Amino acid sequence: MKTNENSRREFLATTLLAGAALAGCGGNPFTPDEVTDIKPSGEMVKLLSVDGEIIEVDKAFLKPVPEMPPVANSEARVGIPGKKFAMVIDLSRCKSVKKCQTACNHMHHIHPGQNWIKVYPMQESEKTAPYWQPTTCMHCDEPPCVKVCPVDATFKRKDGIVLIDSDRCVGCRFCMAACPYSSRVFNWEEPQIEKEIAEQPYSCETSVPQKKGTVGKCDFCPDMVRKGSLPHCVSACPNGVFFFGDILEDSVTNGAETFRFSELIKDKSGYRLMEDLGTKPSVYYLPPVNRNFPFENKEASEEKKEKA
Repeated sequence: MKTNENSRREFLATTLLAGAALAGCGGNPFTPDEVTDIKPSGEMVKLLSVDGEIIEVDKAFLKPVPEMPPVANSEARVGIPGKKFAMVIDLSRCKSVKKCQTACNHMHHIHPGQNWIKVYPMQESEKTAPYWQPTTCMHCDEPPCVKVCPVDATFKRKDGIVLIDSDRCVGCRFCMAACPYSSRVFNWEEPQIEKEIAEQPYSCETSVPQKKGTVGKCDFCPDMVRKGSLPHCVSACPNGVFFFGDILEDSVTNGAETFRFSELIKDKSGYRLMEDLGTKPSVYYLPPVNRNFPFENKEASEEKKEKA
């Protein structure tokens, strides 16, 4: 199993744009002509090179990289060529902090009271130990939601991500009925978002802005992935519960650790939910063994106190 403790999390926050330029565009953060006119600042930052190695560069030599414009929905429906994205959720690390949920709700401007990431308290039987299970859209290889959509609003991309085009969605909710994982929510009311965001053209890759009378769900944050960054739930989790990566590259990371996907699933007995349904999810789970935290359900305890 391959690990990398000195991974993206150390430099992602401060060098995202420069890192994206190196990893995604194959360019340099500075040009030789500019170096002669710039004095070193002495402040070093870490970047990911095109060869996948961590290098240090003086901050003064970094060349600003313009923000990548959003792709057209026609391009968003195709996906990122040569990729097959997947997520691995380590149940032994989950403490139900729900930072993943908060980050997802904030970045997608989800209506209060709705969540695209649900964290369930689970217990197989009375004598087995309880545990927390974060649940997202499974981005199935055989998605039943896509098959039942009458207007092609729900679609599957070549990179495995399943998205919704709200410009096409008519609110029939057939996809919600077909999804065995209950991962979708319906926007019954106008989303509470700023005017500037509400007036933006809808983007399939950001799922923003949400619209009344349409369906929403976890989208694997393809806009972040296109920049060479991690989905918001992955980077927000303080316990490294979520791993994200490319099956074709056989690599997944939570920002602090990187593993070979195949070895991680094999060594940790990874599994997928409702495997017998034949949906072929792209989300894998690692069993809640050798847990990092004891199970605590504070919400249930507070409810019992209120009823007492």
